Amino acid sequence: MAVKRIVSESEQGQRIDQFLAEQKDLEISRSYAAKLIKDGKITLDGKNLKSSYKVKNLDEIMIDMPEPVALDVEPEDIPLDIVYEDADLLIVNKPKGMVVHPAAGHFQGTLVNAVMHHCGTELSSINGVMRPGIVHRIDKNTTGLLVICKNDRTHKSLAAQLKEHSITRKYVAIVCGNIKEEDGTVDAPLGRSKKDRKKQAIDEINGRHAVTHYHVLERFGEYTLVECVLETGRTHQIRVHMASIGHPVLGDDVYGPRKCPFTLEGQCLHAKVLGFMHPGTNQYVEFSSDYPEYMVRLMDRLRKH
Repeated sequence: MAVKRIVSESEQGQRIDQFLAEQKDLEISRSYAAKLIKDGKITLDGKNLKSSYKVKNLDEIMIDMPEPVALDVEPEDIPLDIVYEDADLLIVNKPKGMVVHPAAGHFQGTLVNAVMHHCGTELSSINGVMRPGIVHRIDKNTTGLLVICKNDRTHKSLAAQLKEHSITRKYVAIVCGNIKEEDGTVDAPLGRSKKDRKKQAIDEINGRHAVTHYHVLERFGEYTLVECVLETGRTHQIRVHMASIGHPVLGDDVYGPRKCPFTLEGQCLHAKVLGFMHPGTNQYVEFSSDYPEYMVRLMDRLRKH
């Protein structure tokens, strides 16, 4: 289905993927817009565009929107740690090692496989067929709370709250080193690393605004337990920001030391608190999860030493 959008004067200067994501009637995320661009579905005067293209006033952008296709992902009877559920949404506590949505090399055992089995057809369709119900995500080796959207109305509302940075997201992390101050803020824009495209990095020129507030909860000598509150939600934000101030997340083999003195599956990072305006009731709700067992055991060990 071909769709045309004409850029207004107030919209000029935006990256094309941002421009498309802000077209509310298209109901696509910025990452999905980037995929459409990569697949050659976005053109200007018959020519394909790059995600870095900045739209100009009166540009006539043509969007070849793919028709909905059947989801080539099988529901799997995988146990879910359900914190809350109603007709609009589902709050789950994701375990370490579970990928959120299918991608190359991970078409089975993902959170989406499990949610499809649990919810059946009651999942939002926004963001493409590989991510039904998914409005945000956390890394494979990060544990903690995620909200799953059961319908498009809920998805649109939560996506808007994420964009406005009004959702409460508090993480706990064990970081390397003894942080001297009790509180701090890292305000540093993030973008894809120019040296390694799989990594994120601080980019003062082209990076996207990113802010992390941290507060010390407990000290273990060479390590510190901190609470990190996200003001924005960029990819790997906490991991990159904490590493940038010399306190990488313990166990993070991407942004931290390659050698770890403990046997861990990735970084010690847990999404502990999630709060937002419920789309169905328009009331603020907040959910909290306990520390995962691996983190409890590790903290006990650190206290003894």
